[in-house]
Amino acid sequence: MRHSNRGPSAAAENRAALIKAARQVFASDGYNAPLSAITRAARVGQGSLYRHFPDRISLVLAAFEDGVAELEALAARPGTTLEEVLDLVTRQTIDSTAFIDMVRAETHDTRIADIRDRVEALLTAPLAQAQESGRMRADLTPGDLMLAIGMLAGILAKLPAPDRRRSAEQAWHLLRVGLNGERPAG
Repeated sequence: MRHSNRGPSAAAENRAALIKAARQVFASDGYNAPLSAITRAARVGQGSLYRHFPDRISLVLAAFEDGVAELEALAARPGTTLEEVLDLVTRQTIDSTAFIDMVRAETHDTRIADIRDRVEALLTAPLAQAQESGRMRADLTPGDLMLAIGMLAGILAKLPAPDRRRSAEQAWHLLRVGLNGERPAG
């Protein structure tokens, strides 16, 4: 398909289309989805992609920045519980396991490390509150929660979208046994 060059006046529109397409393609095909699939979905050329996003990580960060900001805003609200934060993380993971893939990516890119640090940091205060109230084990760290979230994402990535919510609920039930010392029923 040939795309007409609409010039600089289309730059903001093209950028927005690329971000929207990236969210959709990453949600369905994962973090390593071909960038050509994103340009096709956005109906722009490869040149437009690379003018706005010089590499995959730049595009991934733009696609998931709103999700990280939403988590930070929730965690910063007074009275927010760890369960509420983990519920939002879970909903975002159900929508796109690529977000967690990005946060867990083995890379030395400081941009990914910064996002990972932001997500881990937003878990700190709600975890401390849950520990103080006895809902979570005292020895848990935000890193432990990140590992649990990564385990959940690994499970969800292999499931069709309609099965993810139920499986996420089951997985969290089992993970809570380890996170807060509950004994499994039965």
